[in-house]
Amino acid sequence: VQLVESGGGLVQTGGSLRLSCRSSGLTGGDYHMAWFRQAPEKEREGVAWLAWHGGTAYSDSVRGRFTISRDNAENILYLQMNSLEPKDTADYYCAARRRTVSGRWSSADTYQYWGQGTKITVSS
Repeated sequence: VQLVESGGGLVQTGGSLRLSCRSSGLTGGDYHMAWFRQAPEKEREGVAWLAWHGGTAYSDSVRGRFTISRDNAENILYLQMNSLEPKDTADYYCAARRRTVSGRWSSADTYQYWGQGTKITVSS
């Protein structure tokens, strides 16, 4: 299994970015997918989740600004990020969790596969 993120960069406050995560080796219907982020000296935080059946969930800090989606044909997970703020500055990771694994969607230790991360910096 391989997850490869792209799309990070530097953006001004109020701007938008779209992250992509291309996956290989996953059977689409067997996994939940999520985006996490980790700022310096902070714990990894779940920001968005996409269940195998299409349900979604978001952290309070990004709800209404971020949207998670996927292109099943291309095996790409997206995170559209709008109205970015300096507090969104972090390394962003996509992750995959087997649908049979229980636990909160935002618990990083329940995910089996991770990408290498892509950095987002939001300037004020």
